[in-house]
Order: sequence, then structure tokens, then C-alpha cells
Amino acid sequence: MAPSRFSLKRQLLLWLLLPQLVLWLAGAVFSYRLAGRYANEAVDATLLQATRSLARQVKPMGNGLLIDFPRAAQDVLEADPSDKLLYTVSSPPGKFILGNRNLPSPPAMPAEPPLGLAQFYDGELDADGARTASPVRVAALYLQFGENPRAQQTMLVQVARSSANRELLARRLLIDTMLPLSILIVLMSMVVWAGVGAGLAPIARLRRLVEGRKPNDLRPIELDAAPQELRSLAQAINDLLEAVRHNVQGQRRFISDAAHQLRTPLAGLKSQSELALAEAPPGPLTMRLARVHESATRSAHLVNQLLALARTEPESLTRQTPVRFDLGRLAREVTAELVPRALQQNVDLGYDGPDCDPECASASQLDEPLTEPRAPGLAQAQEDRPVEVTGIPLLLREALVNLVDNALRYAGRGARVTVQVRGEADRAELVVTDNGPGIPEDLREQVFERFFRATHEGNGCGLGLAIVKEIVERHGGRIALSTARPRGLRVSMSLPLAT
Repeated sequence: MAPSRFSLKRQLLLWLLLPQLVLWLAGAVFSYRLAGRYANEAVDATLLQATRSLARQVKPMGNGLLIDFPRAAQDVLEADPSDKLLYTVSSPPGKFILGNRNLPSPPAMPAEPPLGLAQFYDGELDADGARTASPVRVAALYLQFGENPRAQQTMLVQVARSSANRELLARRLLIDTMLPLSILIVLMSMVVWAGVGAGLAPIARLRRLVEGRKPNDLRPIELDAAPQELRSLAQAINDLLEAVRHNVQGQRRFISDAAHQLRTPLAGLKSQSELALAEAPPGPLTMRLARVHESATRSAHLVNQLLALARTEPESLTRQTPVRFDLGRLAREVTAELVPRALQQNVDLGYDGPDCDPECASASQLDEPLTEPRAPGLAQAQEDRPVEVTGIPLLLREALVNLVDNALRYAGRGARVTVQVRGEADRAELVVTDNGPGIPEDLREQVFERFFRATHEGNGCGLGLAIVKEIVERHGGRIALSTARPRGLRVSMSLPLAT
């Protein structure tokens, strides 16, 4: 299934900010229409006053009209060049008498127009020589005149004004209304953004608590000052972690107990098979006993590796207190303990470190160095002080035993194995080098996985390097594999020096 791109923060912001945007747009449209209505009312009032004033200048005389419209009155109407008042007088309506011939007619000319009531409408003025018509607001007023009441005539007075000023007024009203509202919307959005971020901060803290954990860290999650909903989620996760921890502990106890219970019968089986091999005459039975002895030896080695693996678990480490000790002395003791086994396998095992005396140096009997030579100054500095680290000596001893055991198993008869310890800057380096066949580069990462074997030779179980890596990483160190010179494998275990 494809990973979901759903974001709770994005969803909350969308549901909170989108309605504000919609309301803001609706408010802008409503405000613009309201501003246009108010602008029309102001313009209509001006047009109505001008229409009535103009109508008073047209006086009936008998059955005709006397137009008393001096030049001064025309100048008043046309005083503002940018917003001139245009007028038309027609009688009967539609038959031009005075003013501007291009004013638009009323939308519908009724058979009996309302007399004395102004009619307002929008239209377009077709100016002479202009490419486009300009919008105008027009006020129309129907009046009757004549001395004979039965034969009165109708007069239409129209006054128009350009809509540009009206639109400008509407825009100004819109800006004056929407600008403060926009600022409020922006401030509200910022408050919502900050509020959503603050509300989701406990979720981010919970995520960091979970992401920063190692896979084997099953301690309960401690989340302070969190909302009730998030506390319920954390409690559910803690319940799950507790169930997983209980299950894992049960499996580890089973492996540890089973390994302890198997050690004694396997040791007896191995001893009995050795005695049977020593006393049995050569023949098919001896071959079968040899296979039984080999299987018993391999099973005993697997049991010991499982016990060592159980000791590297976090629960076991918490019961042991790290101490400060000399890594070079530990390496020399382990090397000395494994010398008899190396002699049985015809392997030249030696040690080279800060506390190595002349006898130790000559015991390795190396014709050529397996690692890069050290500078005299560095060698002298190492001889002057021990290489001390802080950790659990029992576990680091187990790691070194596994490294040397792998070298003795797979380097082959007649091989040379060297254990070196040196301090550089703030790191202590323990190196086990052999001149055996080595490990191919494409398998050097996989050999640290449990039960993975790079070769089917020997009676290993694929746990040695996995145990070493587990121990080294729990001590804050790192392990690396490289090719030795002129051939072989170089295993480097780097640990922080004790402060």
C-alpha cells in the first residue's frame, strides 16, 4: 500500500483557514455591492436635484415651452470637465429640444409614464468620435404642460453623469471597508497557525520520543503536559510496549534457561564421545563417533554463543556496572589464554600492545608485520601509559574471544594471528589481524547479522561477529572489517578512551 501523505496539521489549517477565506471573499462581494448601492444613492440624489432644477427652467407658455436656460446655468452644469452633467429635454418624450442628443433613452417607454417621479437607470453614452461608449447614470423625469387640461403634453427631462466617479467612490468604500477586515483576517490566520502548531507540539514531542529510541528500548514513554487525547494514545503505546517487553523477556529467559540446561548434557556428550573415540578401533564406528563428537562440539559452541548473546541484552547490561580498566592488559590475558588452542591448531598467535615485553614480542614470531607500522613517537607514547577504557570487562573479553576464535577457526593451519592494542587521540583501538583467506567485500556487512555464515567450512554458528558488534555498539564504539597486508582480514574494534 502506498504511504499516506495525510497531514493532520495541514488538514486542520485547511478547515480553519479555508472558511475564513470564503467568508472574506463573500464579505468583499457584499461590501462592494453595498458600497455601489450607497454610491448610487448619493449620485441619484444629485441627479434628482439637477433634474428638478432643470425642469424648473422649462416653463409652459400657452401650448408651447419657454426655455429659460441662461449660459451661466449651463456653465454650472458643465463646471467639472471630468464629471460633467449631461442633460436632455424632449417633448414629446424622444423628440429632442435641448441638450445632448446621445443620452440613452429610458429602458421602457410606458404608454402612461409616471408623472413627477424620477426614474434612475444605467446606460451607455455614444460620444461622437469615441471608439467605446462610456457608462453613465441617468435620471429621467416626466412632466406635463399646457393650458388645456384635456390636451396637455408630456415632457421628458433627463440628466446624466458619468459612472466613473461612482465606481471610484464604490472602490474607495470597498477599500476602506475591506482593508481593516483583511488585516484582521491575516492576524487571525497567524493566531490560528500558531495555535495549531502549539496544539500539535505534543504530537511532535511524542514522535521524537519514539524516533529517538533504539529497537530494543521498550521502556514506557513519559509525556508530560500533554492533552488528554494524546495521553490516552501514549498510554496505549505504553501498554503495547509492556506487552512486547514481557514477550521478549520471556523468549530471552527461555533461550538463556535452555542454554544453561543444555550445557551440562552437551559437555557430557562431548566427553563421552572423546573417550569413545580414544578407545574405539578404527572403522565405520569410529567415523560415526567422530561425527557425533563434532556435532556435540558445535552444539556446545552454539550454546555458549547464545549465553554470550543473552548477556549483551540491555536488561543484562543494566545489572552490571561499567568500570575503568586497561584494555591492553585484558587483550594480553585473553591472548595468553588462547595460545594453547592456537598451538593445537598450528596457528601462530601473538600480541602487540603498550604492555608487551620483549618475551611477548618474540612469542608471536612474525616474520613480517600484518598491519601498518606505527611511528616511533606513537609507540613510545603508548609504552608510557596504558590504554584505559570504561566498560564491562566481561563483555569486552567475550568480544575479543569471539574475534580471536573466528581468526583461529577460519584462518587455517599454519596461519598467523596478531592481537594489537593502541591508543590514538580520544579512541582506543583493538585490532585482530590474520593472514587467512579473509572475507569478500560484498559479504562484510552481512557477516554481522545473526546466524549468517560467509563460509560453510568449520563448525561455527554465525553468531560470533553479531555478538561482537552488539557489545561494541553498547560501549559506544564501532567495528570495521578491512583487508590485511599482504593478505588476510583485519578486524578493528574502536572504543572511546576513559576520561
